[in-house]
Amino acid sequence: MASKTLRLMGGLAAALCVTGAPIALQAADDLLHSGTFEGASGHETSGGVTIVSTDNGIQVILGEDFYHDGAPDPHVGFGMNGDFDSASDLGMLTANTGGQVYEVPATLDISGYDEVYIWCVQYSVPLGVAALR
Repeated sequence: MASKTLRLMGGLAAALCVTGAPIALQAADDLLHSGTFEGASGHETSGGVTIVSTDNGIQVILGEDFYHDGAPDPHVGFGMNGDFDSASDLGMLTANTGGQVYEVPATLDISGYDEVYIWCVQYSVPLGVAALR
């Protein structure tokens, strides 16, 4: 029994490390998209992002490796072909580093987006962009 438990835990740990977001992914979650942030507008933003579908809806998960340089008024949202959509704003960034989870409202159809943004609402500029694959 102990070896079976260790194998299960090892497999689960390996699966979680691949996603970069061990705090949020569950076995039943479906990975929809992933990407890596690149800084924009002279700001440093880096780290992974995943979009998952859960039993409770869609979530945007910033990986444990997420970093933002602290520019003002950063919000998380979606865009398409280099244009941020203010209607997709998921709220203010909760921390400049580390794993974070943002719930996508059921009324927001993300199928038309190909990027996740860290967007400065105050100055209307991108602070980081992750192309989704």
